[in-house]
Amino acid sequence: MTATTTDRPSSNFDGAEIRPVTGACGAEVRGVDLATLDDAGWHAMYAAWLEHLVLFFPDQSLDPDQHVAFGRRFGTPEIHPYIPKRDDEHPEIVVIDTDSGGAEFWHTDVTFSPTPPMASILQMMVNPACGGDTLFTNQYRVYETLSAPLQAFLGELTATHTASTFGHPEQQATHPVVRTHPETGRKSLFVNRTFTSHILEMRRTESDALLDYLYTWSEQPAFQCRYRWDEGTIGIWDNRCTQHYAVPDYEGRRRIERVTVIGDAPIGGDTRWQPYVERHGYQRGTLAEVAAMEVDPRANSMSE
Repeated sequence: MTATTTDRPSSNFDGAEIRPVTGACGAEVRGVDLATLDDAGWHAMYAAWLEHLVLFFPDQSLDPDQHVAFGRRFGTPEIHPYIPKRDDEHPEIVVIDTDSGGAEFWHTDVTFSPTPPMASILQMMVNPACGGDTLFTNQYRVYETLSAPLQAFLGELTATHTASTFGHPEQQATHPVVRTHPETGRKSLFVNRTFTSHILEMRRTESDALLDYLYTWSEQPAFQCRYRWDEGTIGIWDNRCTQHYAVPDYEGRRRIERVTVIGDAPIGGDTRWQPYVERHGYQRGTLAEVAAMEVDPRANSMSE
């Protein structure tokens, strides 16, 4: 499809070719320069982003200042606590430079924060000749295709997310299992294999079984898009309603630079139950206990 001017001022986004990657999510956009996007073009791009969840822009070239400035159009850039930065002048830009893979685990970025990112802007700097694709899932569809009773049950649960993957199990946050998007009003499943520890209102064995089912359900191909990067391509994803996975099927250097934008505290439904730990008079999942657990073997292996 092509961007139109219906009900909005003309912009330098008009005429951009927007081609969906799959029926589930993702679209490739050609014919636009992100470095010179005017205000009207920005709003048109943003609307397309909310619609497709992930946008890919080939043939871009943002210098570090432009990259950070573009991120600031979404909001306040995050200074990631663990991933290496580009340089002292651009702490907002994280750099992941690998030669064989890294984040081969489905995840939503930084859900161990009370305010997980709302957006990430990734620029592919060096890409291997073959492989190194990234997969994304549409977490709206994941939730919407669950049965109505399960939707209702999940809407009343909360889960703890921790930074154990980065070697910091003491850093954690609690979020609704189902969150409502602050802009679209749609509900999405908001748990992931990498950072979600357990559902608070359930016994650990029950939580593990339910989370495993939800992870497996989320990762079906019907909810996915898979994108082959080229050097100079910029990808922007909505971290509030997607997961992603970097495929570790390559040899050779792969370098990305990414700006991530701080989001809001996820909002879900009302919870009718007390945490299981409190109802039964013993402590489970406290900061001290989690900190004493074995550090996740995936620590410091995240690539996107």
